[in-house]
Amino acid sequence: MTVERNDGRHPPSADRDRVVLELRRAGCVFAEEEADLLLAEAEDAPHLGRMLAERVSGTPLEHVLGWTEFAGLRILVDRGVFVPRQRTRLLAREAAALAAAGDVVVDLCCGSGAVGAAVAAAVLGIHLHAADLEPAAVRSARRNLEPLGGHVHEGDLYAALPPAIRGRVRVLAVNAPYVPTGEIGRMPPEAREHEPLLALDGGDDGLDVHRRVAADARSWLAAGGSVVIEASRPQAPVTAALFERRGMAARVVMDDDLDATVVVATAPAS
Repeated sequence: MTVERNDGRHPPSADRDRVVLELRRAGCVFAEEEADLLLAEAEDAPHLGRMLAERVSGTPLEHVLGWTEFAGLRILVDRGVFVPRQRTRLLAREAAALAAAGDVVVDLCCGSGAVGAAVAAAVLGIHLHAADLEPAAVRSARRNLEPLGGHVHEGDLYAALPPAIRGRVRVLAVNAPYVPTGEIGRMPPEAREHEPLLALDGGDDGLDVHRRVAADARSWLAAGGSVVIEASRPQAPVTAALFERRGMAARVVMDDDLDATVVVATAPAS
């Protein structure tokens, strides 16, 4: 005979079956994986019940847990903060490939700071700055980046950055909003009801913020420095052209496995 013991923190298998069933009924595609995460995070049965009720009601899993996995890191994500998408690993990867120890790296429109954290983990010794307009995002980013030595600033794009780094930025990583306004209503409820609109809405064609980033990028970049900015595949050639008009060389990088696209725009070396 086998005796199963429950220490009060990890509910027995019967509870897992119940959690999976409730998540499936709520339409969660990855019910088993979500159940395991909720069970691992639960301090006790009442805590599990509260988290399950939130998830079933439509709250993003990441907000329920208070964190998400991104590029092998645990990124803290507060309520009301944009949840980093896995496709954005391409943005972090391309930014890291352009950075070296001692470089100034900026995570602009940083949200939780996931991209900056991933670059800092991949390239030791960078001087990391991050900025966002949303106060809740800034709070999350500070929790994630300050332990890594990063500096997080609140404000609108370049206006948030310290003047001392103007003309010294080697890599400017940008995950600006790029969803066209007319498509916001077709996004999953988890996004449009629980994430800030300013982190999603890119204007009529989705590129309003891209235009503003391109307009002033060269004055913040060091000679030969680069902008790496996420876009959709249809938007990418237009975004690239925005930077080319500013005298920068631009290329489009795509990753089919991640269903991700970024534009890399590089300033002249001198």
